[in-house]
Amino acid sequence: MATFERGDERREETENRKQMSGHKQKRKDETESQTNEQGFYVYCVGARAALESLFDAALPAAMEADARLELIADDALAAVCSAVSLADYGEEALQARLHDATWTALRALRHERVVEHFARRASVVPLRFGTIYLARGGVEQMLAERRAELQGIIERLRGREEWGVNVYCDRAKLLTQIVLLSPRLRELSEQAARATPGQSYLLQKKIEALRADETRAAARRTSNEIERELARVSAGVARLRVLKDEASEHGDAVVKFAFLVARARFDDFRAAAERLAEAHAPAGYKLELTGPWPAYNFAGGG
Repeated sequence: MATFERGDERREETENRKQMSGHKQKRKDETESQTNEQGFYVYCVGARAALESLFDAALPAAMEADARLELIADDALAAVCSAVSLADYGEEALQARLHDATWTALRALRHERVVEHFARRASVVPLRFGTIYLARGGVEQMLAERRAELQGIIERLRGREEWGVNVYCDRAKLLTQIVLLSPRLRELSEQAARATPGQSYLLQKKIEALRADETRAAARRTSNEIERELARVSAGVARLRVLKDEASEHGDAVVKFAFLVARARFDDFRAAAERLAEAHAPAGYKLELTGPWPAYNFAGGG
């Protein structure tokens, strides 16, 4: 999603949050953007002193080859930015560009490389791909107005990284194991073993009818257990969207998590994930650990 910032007005693809008090500032910014064809692409925000020291070393490439990374600062905070042409990155122009998959993929990769570079070396608030300010003053104003919020996020993320845990399931294997895993089906199976042939037949039919529902319930229980156990060794957790019918070589996607993990506790986190993977492997589950990533899912409004 492309995000455009105009002075004191934030616009994310819709204009349903416009305020009458912002109209003068908007007109001023629009006039400025028309006379100045250069905007600013913003990658992340961090403490000014920490980011300034990183500019003494080699830096990754900026969004466009003819630009370089720079800092726009206000008091204690700074934003990592690079200049972009509004002929390509103005609101209407960028929306058209985003339909070009090759162009978008290359710029998204450049964005990630910059954010990851700084996130590995400092506590930063990563901004989403396509965050563009039409004037330098807009970036400075954002830093000033959101100073307390951004400083709080920076402190929360300090010394921590985002790790992904994707849970997959071999549904066929789980179906074969579900009678043993489901308390309800296990009880019915025990009753069938003690019942007369006629009663046993009816109970077996009932077990077959409930097998699919119990498989889904077992997947929910497993997901909740994994979330609960890994939350014990992390500083935060978020459930991510799973696409319909999403699958991999590991099986069908059951649930995806993002965990905020202290670097000092990563070994504990990984060991806990490995124990859970081993415990649930017989039922067809596989856990995939990915990362570390910039902490997008724990960056609040950033």
